[in-house]
Amino acid sequence: MAAQQNKIIIDSLWKQFNTRKGKVTALQNINLTIPEGSFLVIVGPSGCGKTTLLRILADLEHETAGSVTINRTSKDKPLNNMIFQENSVLPWMTVRNNIGYGLMIRRVDKAKRDEIVNRYIKMVGLSKFADAYPHQLSGGMKQRVSIARAFANDPEILLMDEPFASLDEQNRILLQQELVKIWESHRKTVIYITHSIDEALNLGDQVAIMTAHPGRIKAIIDVDLPRPRNITEIRKDPRFAEQFHLIWNQLREEVMRAKAEEGLVLEGAEGA
Repeated sequence: MAAQQNKIIIDSLWKQFNTRKGKVTALQNINLTIPEGSFLVIVGPSGCGKTTLLRILADLEHETAGSVTINRTSKDKPLNNMIFQENSVLPWMTVRNNIGYGLMIRRVDKAKRDEIVNRYIKMVGLSKFADAYPHQLSGGMKQRVSIARAFANDPEILLMDEPFASLDEQNRILLQQELVKIWESHRKTVIYITHSIDEALNLGDQVAIMTAHPGRIKAIIDVDLPRPRNITEIRKDPRFAEQFHLIWNQLREEVMRAKAEEGLVLEGAEGA
């Protein structure tokens, strides 16, 4: 079997922001190699720079030092699509037109576009709502549209910033299962941010753990759970609990350190 090609190589990456109080280091010497077709989940305490790293990969921010290399397989595909926590569906477009929006911008032939859109509408279970507008949909349905649109556009990499964080538990589980099903069909390279260890284990091939600010890669854990993955079943696997504790033991110190630093900042503000 051929070795998996590296899709993304992040080498000695730093990010600093200029503020009125001077330079603030958000990311410090990040090194990551992400294979083609893998699902990497990033966890870390609030303020550790997870979203900043994702924005650099999306070319919405620029690194201060170091480099990011994305090995493209096709010049005809968009480099990336990003799914945010807040739904980003276009309110004046139907479900069908939202999902096909990227393809329309790329001027994909209408017959081909319709074929792709219809396939993804069915895949995310929105066939009865294909001609509905976003105000007629629930929050979970809107995120299904966002996921379908991103996959339909067939980007080189898919970037997801806590896309299910605002949903209730039931919808979150359902959408995690939908995402796993679609991803396992296409093996798109995904970088996914979450605060939930459960979600990281439900979805990921690997979990990258970041330190408290400034963000560094503390550890990378290989997820030892079988695929194809049924989210409601894998939680019964003893390895799920083992890996949960493995990740939490790595993460706990960073969460406590972030909380302590936050407390010091608040204390200093009160005394100012």
